[in-house]
Amino acid sequence: MFILFQNDIHPLTLVSAFAQRIALLTGVPEAIINPRAWETIMNNLFSVSEITINYFPKFKPADRPQIKQSADAFEILNNNWGDHLMYKESFYILLLNRANKVLGMTNISVGGISGTVADPKLIFQTALKANASGIILAHNHPSGNLKPSENDISLTKKIKSAGEFLEISVLDHLIIGQDDSYSFADEGLL
Repeated sequence: MFILFQNDIHPLTLVSAFAQRIALLTGVPEAIINPRAWETIMNNLFSVSEITINYFPKFKPADRPQIKQSADAFEILNNNWGDHLMYKESFYILLLNRANKVLGMTNISVGGISGTVADPKLIFQTALKANASGIILAHNHPSGNLKPSENDISLTKKIKSAGEFLEISVLDHLIIGQDDSYSFADEGLL
């Protein structure tokens, strides 16, 4: 069977002809194969969802704090963490530009008393959206024990590896306590 397309044929006519052919081949009465329904199906076939990306910085570039050491990151995180620091385990990231100036801070997840999930896809989705050159990972241990678990170490390695591929540097991973922090970079674990 050959199908010839002519410029002066309306698309609905083609859809109707197609519906008639389907009815003949399948034995389904033409009334069931409504040409308007076929038109809707064809239009939806080529429809996709629109994705928008938004990032609204609140500070002028000159006013952004700069991270020079882990204590600087701890101060920013501790001042902005929220009231659940010693109640629920949470995972945040600091987003940095090339000069290690803070573009922003965002919460990746909030868990329970003994754990939270840090999805690398969400971490890098946020970093890419903010056009970050580097990130600092941070999570708290409500128990007050700042020593990293094997899961903490494994996750950090996994995220660092993904960051290398995307050319987004993972500069540190802090475990935040009420008055102190543990820095993977300072301890040579990064």
